[in-house]
Amino acid sequence: MRLLRIANEGAKSLTANKVRTFFMMAGTIVGIAALVVIMAIGKGTEQKVKKRVETWGPRAIMLIAGGGKDLPPPDMNITTLRLEDAQAIREQIEGVEIVSPQAWRFSMDLKHETNQIQAVVWGVEPNWHDAWNWFAVEGEGIAADDVATMARVCVIGSSVKRDLFGGADPVGQTLYVNKVALTVKGVLEHKGTGGMGVVSDFDNRIIVPITTAMRRIMNVDYVGAIRIVSKDIALMPKQVEAIRALIHERHHITPPLEDDFRLITSTVIGDLARGTSRTLSLLLGALAGLSLLVGGVVLMNILLISVAERTKEIGLRRAVGATQRDVFLQFLTESLAVTFLGMLLGTALGWGISVVLSKVSPMPVVVSWEPFALAAVFALLVGTFFGVQPARRAAKLSPVEALR
Repeated sequence: MRLLRIANEGAKSLTANKVRTFFMMAGTIVGIAALVVIMAIGKGTEQKVKKRVETWGPRAIMLIAGGGKDLPPPDMNITTLRLEDAQAIREQIEGVEIVSPQAWRFSMDLKHETNQIQAVVWGVEPNWHDAWNWFAVEGEGIAADDVATMARVCVIGSSVKRDLFGGADPVGQTLYVNKVALTVKGVLEHKGTGGMGVVSDFDNRIIVPITTAMRRIMNVDYVGAIRIVSKDIALMPKQVEAIRALIHERHHITPPLEDDFRLITSTVIGDLARGTSRTLSLLLGALAGLSLLVGGVVLMNILLISVAERTKEIGLRRAVGATQRDVFLQFLTESLAVTFLGMLLGTALGWGISVVLSKVSPMPVVVSWEPFALAAVFALLVGTFFGVQPARRAAKLSPVEALR
């Protein structure tokens, strides 16, 4: 009962000075809101990384033409990789399950009757389906005979099916790529969005036999990349180094010459996915910490002012029997009440911002229960740490001096 009475007195004091109470809460509100948004972005990034690694393939290694450490959009003007490089990897690298060379072109014109779009065109071998775990759900995929005969066939993504053929069955129909007529023999399963570089819609593509792509459509004698799938993820670090050494030897690369290729694994893909939100998370983290610190300092100073303004009230309470402990608990309760109310408003604000971000931006955002628990802990820490000093000062006031 005593604690309830003390809490009731604190609540009356806070509601009597609503503007001052709001200013005490402001820093906590901003800090907790930023904290909730940070954790929502972090959770979203974690899920995005897992999804990208699953899409990429945890046992996959990508050998991409062109040097550099980053992963810019592939450039088909780079002619350093050849089909012979893929054959050498098959023969000389141990523990490799699939080696799949691929040629590609971005933003190529596709036409069917009066409909025309732009899409990515990939020249592939039959093992491309297994290498990417991406198969035809309608019709058939690329077959060995298609590659051997330079067949004028293609397998299209679901976005190409929708945009070129509408509701019609595309299998068996003809589309044109650079005036080359191709018969649609299948439709790839839907993958959705989330690609890197210039590719944002995985399904806005067609695949054709690699011989057809290189000789009939693109007129090239080189490939853009070679996808390698390892038999065992534990072998990948050694395989990456072995592939690097092999390509150095084949391309006559010695110091100080730079590599004319990049080796990309799921680890690199995960790092790239995390990098997008890391800077923002750091900025929001700094904002949250600074807001909580400033909010705590403001809270402490306003409570100290409140102690000075309520000196007579404190003296009167002491005179009628309130102990130092009672006064200390009242002011500490006020501090905790302010921070917990700020926590509730801050988490509501942060939740709202997170929901809006998930709707209007490509940023990965997932709201979970963890931010609310952490916000409660921070509110307790801030309220206790910055509320102790004003509470101690109020409790130490002499009743006689206070009543004067």
